[in-house]
Amino acid sequence: MSDLSARVSGTIRDVPDFPKPGILFKDITPVLANGALFGEVTSYFAARCRALGVTKVVGIESRGFIFGAPLAHELGVGLSLIRKPGKLPWDRVGVDYELEYGSDRVEMHVDGVSPDDKIVLVDDLLATGGTAAAAIKLIELGGGTVSEALFLIELDFLHGRSRLGDNVHSLVHF
Repeated sequence: MSDLSARVSGTIRDVPDFPKPGILFKDITPVLANGALFGEVTSYFAARCRALGVTKVVGIESRGFIFGAPLAHELGVGLSLIRKPGKLPWDRVGVDYELEYGSDRVEMHVDGVSPDDKIVLVDDLLATGGTAAAAIKLIELGGGTVSEALFLIELDFLHGRSRLGDNVHSLVHF
């Protein structure tokens, strides 16, 4: 474990029984509240993305926006958003995906990515991988190529990485 990973891991707060009984929620707000640490995370992510030649950052609603916006700014590239249905104001394309009990959908503006875009997909947490896998499909529908899916936290015991392919990186593992 790197020094940054250890410091981020030690800053994340466990909240039992949130949002429902039996869930141990990983609260990232203490990381965000520590300006220096949040800046280090952004710089770390940016260094990875520079090496990949990323041309656009795509953030998944909603905490992916928190990391995606400063990352896109630091890289000097655009930011596109992937959101739940009904949240985007313009023409959009969507992908439905299955959950353990039911289904869900993610959407992006039709011009959210271009065929030549090398994308880094960003979110705060990788759990089962369903939302991230749907987001990758959505990006590919737009012609973009996902160079890496980047997460602050990965819950290894849920095996979400197996749904996303080889280009997955997480700073902290639980």
